[in-house]
Amino acid sequence: MLNPSGLKKQLDYLIHLSERRSYLIAVSGGADSMVLVWLFNELKDVGYPFQVAHVNYGLRGSDSDLDQKVAEDFCKKNNIKFHLYQVSEKDRKPGNSIQFWARELRYRFFREIQEKEHLEFLVTAHHLNDQLETFIINLSKAAGINGLSGIPANSNGILRPLLNFTKEEIYCFARENNIAYREDLSNQKNDYLRNRIRNCIVPELLETNDHFLENFRKSLSYLNQTRDFVQEKIQETENRISIADRPHTILSREKLAQESDFAKFEILKKYGFNQENEIPKIFNTENGSSFFSADYRLIINREELIFKKRTGDEEQNQDEEIVLIENFDFSENQIIINLESNIGSIEEINKTFEWCFDAGKLRFPLRLRRQQDGDEFFPYGFSGKKKVSKFFRDEKISILARRKIWILADRENSILGIIPYRQDRRYAGDEKTNNILRIFNKSKNEI
Repeated sequence: MLNPSGLKKQLDYLIHLSERRSYLIAVSGGADSMVLVWLFNELKDVGYPFQVAHVNYGLRGSDSDLDQKVAEDFCKKNNIKFHLYQVSEKDRKPGNSIQFWARELRYRFFREIQEKEHLEFLVTAHHLNDQLETFIINLSKAAGINGLSGIPANSNGILRPLLNFTKEEIYCFARENNIAYREDLSNQKNDYLRNRIRNCIVPELLETNDHFLENFRKSLSYLNQTRDFVQEKIQETENRISIADRPHTILSREKLAQESDFAKFEILKKYGFNQENEIPKIFNTENGSSFFSADYRLIINREELIFKKRTGDEEQNQDEEIVLIENFDFSENQIIINLESNIGSIEEINKTFEWCFDAGKLRFPLRLRRQQDGDEFFPYGFSGKKKVSKFFRDEKISILARRKIWILADRENSILGIIPYRQDRRYAGDEKTNNILRIFNKSKNEI
């Protein structure tokens, strides 16, 4: 059962440390986040200092203001530092997806508060029912064991201490302790995939077995243990075939080729090479060939596989193709790629752009390449398709400048966008998008 002592033990387990930490709690005003902040308030005197952040999007009129009031009143009553972001006309309005826009806005706000207040962890109130919804979504997308293992309790500086508790347990706890909260009635609408799963599929599943959620909780635990065991064995295999690991990782190509397809895939995936139909090329290509992932360059040196960490100093050859992302991990709702941090500073990309893609429509891996004869795409904001050569003419881009422009393409060589000018509208995210790939670059004038 949910209690302050249980939360303390859960947090200790998550961070594996005994010294004091600091936290920013994301509070919406709903039952789950209000219970979370109540629990932290009970623990603040025993080593868990925290502050609270709330975003008022203003999308539900007075209901949005009442959500804010519940969270803010609790913080005032208990002398908790409260950070509010009030969305206004100055904020960029939703483009293709309100969910994407809202998610980006709040996490940017959270990061700013964490940096300003020196708060180490962001804490969210995801619970076991959220886990079940994510599991079903990932099951439908062949996400593999990582996706089926659920939302991580501790990843990228975000803690989710309520993951083992059901929504009903959280509601009961709120009632027993007279914790005020607000219901978001928009969750009852079936306009998004997650809402349809939550409102239609999950209730049917729960009716099949009185212990469904408890059994699901155990199944997640088994899946996580299986994943950890597999990763341990994969690491043992890599160590056995390793030739050197400083300054670069070097593996025996011959020995890796003798391993199972699963082992080859898992080892190469660690370095960003996780497209199954591309892996055989690594073992059949000629000496001196190179492969690129977002973070590594793989060099074939006779019977050695040399993995070199990529830097911003690498030359951008006119004929080079850069693998930007091998695949999308559907255990995450969103993956964000900053071109500069992923492939280094690119001189010719000196203009801000930000593209949102529906990951379910993309054919991975995605790569950067130069213009090719016959290239055409469907530019966002225009009807019909257009030849890239004509697009360059219309944009008055010189011949020399065109040779330096990067084109984002997919596995089938379809164009996803001309960087940094125009995205292809066929793959853009919209209000129905559940898994988002965001690609952006910051102008040098903004750095």
